[in-house]
Amino acid sequence: MKKLINDPKDVVPESVTGFVAAHGDLVRAEFDPIFIVRADAPVAGKVAIVSGGGSGHEPLHAGFVGYGMLDGAVPGPVFTSPTPDPILAATKAVDGGAGVLHIVKNYTGDVLNFETAADLAAAEGIEVRSVITDDDVAVKDSLYTAGRRGVAGTVLVEKIAGAAAQRGDDLDAVTAVATKVNAQVRTMGVALTACTVPHAGEPSFDIADDEIEIGIGIHGEPGRERIKLEPADSIVDRIIEPILDDLPFKSGDDVLLLINGMGGTPLIELYIAYKHAAEVIEERGMHITRSLVGNFTTSLEMQGFSLSVLKLDDELTELWDAPVQTAALRWGR
Repeated sequence: MKKLINDPKDVVPESVTGFVAAHGDLVRAEFDPIFIVRADAPVAGKVAIVSGGGSGHEPLHAGFVGYGMLDGAVPGPVFTSPTPDPILAATKAVDGGAGVLHIVKNYTGDVLNFETAADLAAAEGIEVRSVITDDDVAVKDSLYTAGRRGVAGTVLVEKIAGAAAQRGDDLDAVTAVATKVNAQVRTMGVALTACTVPHAGEPSFDIADDEIEIGIGIHGEPGRERIKLEPADSIVDRIIEPILDDLPFKSGDDVLLLINGMGGTPLIELYIAYKHAAEVIEERGMHITRSLVGNFTTSLEMQGFSLSVLKLDDELTELWDAPVQTAALRWGR
């Protein structure tokens, strides 16, 4: 294992320390327990949004804390859910009196721990709602979850719900927007290699040099099938067809296309994937009116990518375009 780390047990706090040092104009952090919040939190009268989960998926979630997106993020150990204590602490730190929305990826530990934290916050007089993201069409159940997994579509939920909160929508409205985005986004991924969790010291799964895993999860969970490596266009075909058939998307739809790197795939390859995905979508009579390409929901150094398609309408497009200022997404401000 070759990694740019010191002690494996210090990876998360050292990374958070460096993140805050680099982006102190946007965020601040606490370490006992550990969480990250907007530099200006709490914002009085504004619905606050908190997300989080196991580390190793950066920039998710800390990279999306800031104006127009998240108010707080809670990083657990690598690939392991944070406990209720830091989730509760983050919830209290961002509460501006208008309630707090938890955006939670659908993994058993995350769901249970955020639910516990929400109950504890309610006991202290904070109104909390939760939206569970489950955009992965690859498998219904996995090693970590009952039901579909929450993956890269979570970023789209966080951005659009964050914009609704920033413009002053109340807790019911922000929750409704987040729920709507989750219902209209579908994702599927592929892995070319495994990743190595620092404290484990060995790859999370075995895969031959000439094999790929179709439908992989962001923790290295198995997908639909393992096949021999194919050209990029063929791989895109294998994952985009189940996505487009699942909602289903239809001719005339306006959509956002997200090509998300898993951490170890260069942009030159991600844009090759975008090229063919765009061709398939346009051939079906849909219109790509917004797009995003890059590393947003990663799996440490895994080589591979995921493809997400979100059905847009005027409201979602307006909220997507709204100003955002975070470490990982910035425009319009």
